[in-house]
Amino acid sequence: MTSVATHELRPLLVGMDRIAELKDEALRLPSWDLNFRQIWDSELLLNGAFSPLPGYLDKADYENVCRDLRLANGALWPMPIMLDVTEEFATSLSSGDRVALRHPEGMVLAVLTIEDIWTPDRHAEAIAVFGTDNQDHPGVFQLMQETHPIYIGGKLEGLELPPHHTYQHYRHTPEQLRSEFKRLGWDKVVAFQTRNPMHRAHVELTRRAALDNDAKILIHPVVGRTSPGDVDYFSRVRCYEAVLAQLPPQMVTLSLLPLAMRMGGPREALWHALIRRNYGCTHFIVGRDHAGPRDREGNSFYGPYDAQELVAKHAEESGIELVPFQEVVYSESRGEYLPRPEAEEGEKILSLSGTELRRRLREGADIPEWFSYPEVIDALRRRFPPRSRQGYTVFFTGLSGSGKSTVAQILIAKLMELDDRPVTLLDGDIVRKNLSSELGFSKEHRDLNIQRIGFVAGEITKNRGAAVCAPIAPYANTRRKVRESIELHGGFVEVHVSTSLEVCESRDRKGLYAKARAGLIKGFTGIDDPYEAPENAEVVIDTGELSAERAAQKIVDYLRHEGFLVGPYHSHEDHV
Repeated sequence: MTSVATHELRPLLVGMDRIAELKDEALRLPSWDLNFRQIWDSELLLNGAFSPLPGYLDKADYENVCRDLRLANGALWPMPIMLDVTEEFATSLSSGDRVALRHPEGMVLAVLTIEDIWTPDRHAEAIAVFGTDNQDHPGVFQLMQETHPIYIGGKLEGLELPPHHTYQHYRHTPEQLRSEFKRLGWDKVVAFQTRNPMHRAHVELTRRAALDNDAKILIHPVVGRTSPGDVDYFSRVRCYEAVLAQLPPQMVTLSLLPLAMRMGGPREALWHALIRRNYGCTHFIVGRDHAGPRDREGNSFYGPYDAQELVAKHAEESGIELVPFQEVVYSESRGEYLPRPEAEEGEKILSLSGTELRRRLREGADIPEWFSYPEVIDALRRRFPPRSRQGYTVFFTGLSGSGKSTVAQILIAKLMELDDRPVTLLDGDIVRKNLSSELGFSKEHRDLNIQRIGFVAGEITKNRGAAVCAPIAPYANTRRKVRESIELHGGFVEVHVSTSLEVCESRDRKGLYAKARAGLIKGFTGIDDPYEAPENAEVVIDTGELSAERAAQKIVDYLRHEGFLVGPYHSHEDHV
């Protein structure tokens, strides 16, 4: 196996003698403002974590990586890394041009020399990289719905790394970690990748990995983009700090990895292994279904041990050794943790799923001592108080005239009567007037309007309030983005007002439907622009069949049933 100590690291930051000249040049260059995913990619390109990449992949490298997990020169690399930009920005550029890449705070992080500009087949990319085009897969959804349509490849010259204002003592470049391992005399280091809090089973897993390989432990959690619904990294770091106290300090260290995960299963695992090699690790733990998301029915997109097989296949070439681990469970009779295959027939073993843990946290139920440490549970309880103390958003969607605003107004009154949370109504017309008056009714502008509503609702939810949103919100993908952003902070309840088009037209006091059918209004939802009905809304109401009062009560009963409102649960059928 290749020695980590001799593996070449390729940071892309220029020397001090070039910085002033490059900064001066950057002032005269066209600039691209990086989004958060691009910032995380750029940081790991610039600090050498993505070695051997000299910048963003050109077209030949991109095609090779998608097809063969290799760059055009044959070097092992499983994940395509390009700069995606808008068509409008790309039209002003050509090969050989230079572009300043800017952080949202304004500073230039790097200058890109363009080698290739192309329009990719993103559907083909999804099949090649993720093995599916199903947008239940978060990586596919991000690729198809959130990635700009044009790719740019080329070499980077870095001026500085993105700034971090949190947990700076846990942030290291690959060069810094390598130096620290050398200073400590650690010649074998096993990396533990995680995007979740760690509990007793994880500690036992890492301890076994270290002892079995005569190695030290690097806990290396991802604090960039993970999977929708994951615990925020502030809460997770508090959990990791509690876990550090359970391991000998001379055996373990913690460092945060600003990676934008793609949730790509086997490819992702191999990518993670190469990154940890660049950080100076010799071994890498790959568990069951590593970085494997699930579809809406709960089915995994990958086989449980596909990731282990791919990493093992390339272990010699990658320069990092696989440490495979199966599920670790608690043996009640032995009073210890062990891999599930080691349990004897008839032995009573215990485990707690993530779903069950979240239920217990939500309901304030006991969490057994064998599962986790009191300090970890305390950190999670602070982040996830019972639902009665969480913020939440009720998000209506339905056709114009379906009754959304009327039901929302009644719901607001009921919530103010029943609960002491501050309640805010974000009605479509109100938001149009106060936040989006400059927007038209193109698909792009309607999407932007819904994203603004989602942003405000997310801020209200984060601060433990209740937001009631009542736009048309016709597009499923936009509603999904809003849901994912809000669920980071609290509850999200989608209410589909399924009132039929015929009933909505019969209520058309403003004459909008008549104008749309006459061609006087273009792009009107339900007439010449589609309405994509939710498939899994938490509450469905039809105001053609229910009174607005009963419809609002049905939502109140759902909120009570789910624990957002305290007090006894009553079926909506009790309210006539």
